[in-house]
Amino acid sequence: MYQRTIIIGRLGRDPEMRYTPQGTAVTSFSVATDRNWTDQSGQRQQRTTWFRVSAWRRLAETCNQYLTKGQLVMVEGELQDPRPFQGRDGEWRASLDLTATNVKFLSGRGEASGPSGSQDSEGDAADRPGAILDEEEIPF
Repeated sequence: MYQRTIIIGRLGRDPEMRYTPQGTAVTSFSVATDRNWTDQSGQRQQRTTWFRVSAWRRLAETCNQYLTKGQLVMVEGELQDPRPFQGRDGEWRASLDLTATNVKFLSGRGEASGPSGSQDSEGDAADRPGAILDEEEIPF
C-alpha cells in the first residue's frame, strides 16, 4: 500500500528545529491551507485547514534555514492518523500531521506574502530509493 498527500499553503509560524537523542535533525512547522466557495445564498465562504508538518534529516535542516512564517510552500508527504482533541471552546477537532518527503518553496527569497520563484528541497536521499541528492544541484 502507498499513500501520498500534497498540500499548498502558507507557514503559520517560523520552523523549529531540534535533534533526536540519536542526533537526527527534525524540523516542525505549521501550514494553513484555504478552501473558498460560494454557498447557496451567494455568500463567499472560506475554510482554513491546518497541518502540522515534520521534516527529517537534510530536509529538516534546509527547511529550518530557508523557511519563515507566511511563505507559500508545497509539501508532499505521508499523512499520519488524525488525533482528536478538544479545543478551548469545547469543540472536538482533529490534528492533521504530515511527515514531509518533499518541500517546494513557492515564495521567492525574503518574500513571505506572494508567489514568485520556485525552489525545490528534496528529502534525504536515504529516504527515497534510487534518488541521489547532490548538494551542488541545490538551486540556492
